[in-house]
Amino acid sequence: MTADTILASLHLSIPELILAVGALALLMIGVFSGERSGPMVTGLAIAVLAVAGLWIIFVPGEGLAYGGAYLADGFSRFMKIVALVGSIVTMFMSMGQAREQQLDRFEFPVLLLLATLGILLMISAHDLISLYLSLELQSLALYVVAAINRDNLKSTEAGLKYFVLGALSSGMLLYGMSLVYGFTGHTTFDAIATALSAETRSLGLVFGLVFVLAGLAFKISAVPFHMWTPDVYEGAPTPVTAFFAAAPKVAAMAILTRIVITAFHPVLADWQQIIVFISIASMVLGSFAAIGQRNFKRLMAYSSIGHMGYALVGLAAGTKTGVSGVMLYMVIYMVMTLGTFAIIMAMRRKDGRQVENVDDLAGLSTTNPFMAVVLTALMFSLAGIPPLAGFFGKYFVFVAAIQAHLYALAVIGVLSSVVGAYSRSCGLTKPRTNSPARLVRCAWSSASRACSWSATSSSAALSAVLPIWLPRRCFDGV
Repeated sequence: MTADTILASLHLSIPELILAVGALALLMIGVFSGERSGPMVTGLAIAVLAVAGLWIIFVPGEGLAYGGAYLADGFSRFMKIVALVGSIVTMFMSMGQAREQQLDRFEFPVLLLLATLGILLMISAHDLISLYLSLELQSLALYVVAAINRDNLKSTEAGLKYFVLGALSSGMLLYGMSLVYGFTGHTTFDAIATALSAETRSLGLVFGLVFVLAGLAFKISAVPFHMWTPDVYEGAPTPVTAFFAAAPKVAAMAILTRIVITAFHPVLADWQQIIVFISIASMVLGSFAAIGQRNFKRLMAYSSIGHMGYALVGLAAGTKTGVSGVMLYMVIYMVMTLGTFAIIMAMRRKDGRQVENVDDLAGLSTTNPFMAVVLTALMFSLAGIPPLAGFFGKYFVFVAAIQAHLYALAVIGVLSSVVGAYSRSCGLTKPRTNSPARLVRCAWSSASRACSWSATSSSAALSAVLPIWLPRRCFDGV
């Protein structure tokens, strides 16, 4: 790859360059301005993310860049916009609780910018090497963000667990990539697909495929690689947990979709079995394990595990309809999850501390009926109750599975949805009898109000528009 090739490729990666230059500039501003520059750096970081998103929307570009390692197409643009929206909303929510959560330091928004840079690069990755490098860029920033509250024992423990298990998954992913390269002789996705179509698959390639899928399954917290999720969600600061549940999941699901549909499509029968297994395991465990959870962040962790299983139902179909279902599902999941976290971050207990347990919600319908209605709507949407947006997300992934003759997977998904609906409703309707109505006030800041209103209105818009528009716009990039 010559210098001319690199220069010709720069225009396709302008959004990533905006984030990289912006992160370095904000780091210098924070260093020379001191510790009190946190709010200013956060505001500038949101502006940088917004500029990158607007560039993607209004200056679209398509094609391969950097010798085939980077791909810009409709699919990557859509998923990048979704990830950027998740990052912006998360950073916006953190502004109202920066001091309380000890996030009022300039390093926090810079780390989120770097993590988002890795997310965008991972979504456009079209080569095993670029995939690994972008994944590590994202992961290294997230390891630090998880443990950014150094004075909190749970936060430190969360960062350490995430780092150790993340390093294990990175090793598995790299080992799988080396096997795939060894048995195909290529690292770009198109070349791998061509090699697999021209020759019979070998046992070593199957092992490489398993390890690659295992490494990516860790990033979406799919069973049996979900062990880190409940502890990290509980221990990390709430804005960080909201970020973990949004943008990184979108990016990981996007690259998982890209690699199985593009690179490994000739061996669909092999990876389909793996996807079906982890989908069923994630749906079942996420639904049943959430029933006994009293900590709200652990409840959302198991909810995230279950929802990744539902998204994988569409991916298991291996069709464009399934990919459209995955895209729709991830958008709805992210909106509902961020809306739920916005509501939780807006509430306070009588002693002024943040709500952490489901029992703290006792009496919410009396003290703040509007917030109770919004939270109930978000929970029902996550459970897939019609006519809310979550129902349409599950509907389209189940339709894709049925069209692909995966009847057992669709039936198990529907049954798991019933259990998931119970786990989300029982915690809100049946608080423990010894839990008084502790919620007496609401920290209804402008940021929290805007986020909750946005989540509710976005849910209504998604219910009306996306189920009609998105399935007709199957992007050719996948």
